[in-house]
Amino acid sequence: MTTVRRRHILGSLLLAPLLTACFASGGGDSAGDAKDGTRLRVALAFPPAENLSPYGADATILSRLGVTEGLTALDANGAAAPALAASWRRENDRTWLFTLREATFQDGSEVTPKAVAAALTHATEAKPAPAALAGVTLTAQAAGTAVRITTGAPDPVLPLRLSSPSLGVLSPKAYDAKGAADPVGTATGPFELTKVNGSTSATLARFDDYWDGRAQASGVDVRFIADGTARASALRTGEVDVAEAVPVAQAATLDKNTRKETATTRTTSLLLNARSGPFKDPGLRAAARAAVDTSALAQGVYEGHADPGAGIYGPALTWAEGKRQQPAGRAKAGAPNGARITLATYDNRPELPEVAQVLKQQLEKAGFKVALEVREYSRLESDALEGKFDAFVLARNTLVDTGDPVAVLAGDYTCDGGFNIAQLCDKDVDGAVAKAEGIADTAKRQDAAMTAEAAILGTDAVVPLVHQRIITGVGGSVSGVLLDPYERTLLGTGTRR
Repeated sequence: MTTVRRRHILGSLLLAPLLTACFASGGGDSAGDAKDGTRLRVALAFPPAENLSPYGADATILSRLGVTEGLTALDANGAAAPALAASWRRENDRTWLFTLREATFQDGSEVTPKAVAAALTHATEAKPAPAALAGVTLTAQAAGTAVRITTGAPDPVLPLRLSSPSLGVLSPKAYDAKGAADPVGTATGPFELTKVNGSTSATLARFDDYWDGRAQASGVDVRFIADGTARASALRTGEVDVAEAVPVAQAATLDKNTRKETATTRTTSLLLNARSGPFKDPGLRAAARAAVDTSALAQGVYEGHADPGAGIYGPALTWAEGKRQQPAGRAKAGAPNGARITLATYDNRPELPEVAQVLKQQLEKAGFKVALEVREYSRLESDALEGKFDAFVLARNTLVDTGDPVAVLAGDYTCDGGFNIAQLCDKDVDGAVAKAEGIADTAKRQDAAMTAEAAILGTDAVVPLVHQRIITGVGGSVSGVLLDPYERTLLGTGTRR
C-alpha cells in the first residue's frame, strides 16, 4: 500500500462540500474592510491531515476556502475554464502553451511565468506525487508571458488536470530546500491563510489585490468540527455561518431555508472482489447485484437526500444520462448457496455503516452468509487495496482529482489501476478505457467514457448504490456560498453575510 494511494483516496472520499472564476459573483470595492465585522465563520468536517500540504488531501481544504488556485478551473459542465491562465493552446501532441493573466501572490510578488513554472516543477518533485500527476511526467518552462508545459506522453486533458486543487500555484517563498510548501501568505486566491491552530482552527484575511476583484467578506474564521451533530448545532445556535457536510440524520434539525442540498459527483458503490473469494465467480457477482435494492438505500438510509445508483457517473454530470449505455456481457446470476463473504466499510461517513447493514440483510435474503466489518478509514484502506475483503462499500468522488471522467475508470477498474479495490482485471474493460484516454475532443471523450462504463458495469464488479447529495448548512444572512458539485470550493469573492 503506497502513500500515493492514501492521498488519492483521502482527497476524494473524506473531503466533502464551481470555482471562483465560474460560480462566484464578483467582489467589488463596496465590501467593507476588516473593521466592519463582515467576517465569515465556517465549520469544516475534516481537519488538516498533512499540515495543509498543497499536494495531498489538504489541497481541497485550501481551494474550497478560496486560498489557492491553479492555472485552470472547472466550469459548470466540467470543462476547463481560465483561472491564473487566461488562455491556452496545444502546440503539438505533447506540448501546451498557457498564457498568464496579470496577478499577484499574497506576499506581494508578481505571478510570473518563471514562478508558475517553478511551482509546477515543485509539484512534479513532491513525494508522494499529487494524485493529479499519478503516472504523468511533465516539465514546465517560462516562455515570454506564458508557461510551456510538455508531457512525457500525449495528454489530451492536460487543461483539466491542471485544475486539480493539488496543483495550486504558490509563490517562490512558499518552498523550502526539502521540497515542502507552505501556503500561509503565499497563494493567489481571494482569501489569505494567516494562521493555523493545528487541527482546531484557522484564520484567513481578505486578499485585497486578488486579480478577480476584492472579496465581499473581510476574512474567514474556520473551525474544524469532526462531529456532524456538533456542526449542525453550531449553525443552529449562530456560532457559525456555514457548516459543511451536514449528516442526513441532522438535516431535519435545520430550518429549511438554511439547508442547501447539492447533487455531487460522488457515488456510493458496492465493490465486489473479482480476483479471489466467492465473487471471483461472475455468476455470484450477478447474484449480488440482483439482490441489491438501491431505492431502499436512497429513500431509507439517505432519507431521500440521494438518488438511486444509475452508473459510475451520477446526475450531477448532466451529460452522462443521455449518453449512458446498457451494460454488456453480464453473466447469468448463480445460486449463492450460503456462500460466506466479508463486507467492509468505514465510519468516517456516518451513512456508510448503515448502508452496509442494509446490504447485509439484502444479500442474506438472497442466500449469502455475510460478516460485516466496519473500521475507521485509515485502518481499512490497505486491506481493501490488497483485496482482503470480498465486498466493500465505497463513497467515491469521480472528478475531484483531475476533473477528467476517464481518470477514475483507469485508476479504479483497470488491471494496473492504483485504486482498484474491486481487483478487476478484464481485457475488454482495459481496452475501452485505453481508447477513451486517447481522445481529446470533450464530447467524444465523454461518449467513450460511457462505453467504458458499460463494459465495467457488465462485469458486475461494481454495483452503483446511490448518488449522494451534499447538505450544506448556510445561515439566513449569508449569500454567495459556492454549492459545488465537484466538491472543490465553498467560498468565493461573492460570499458574504
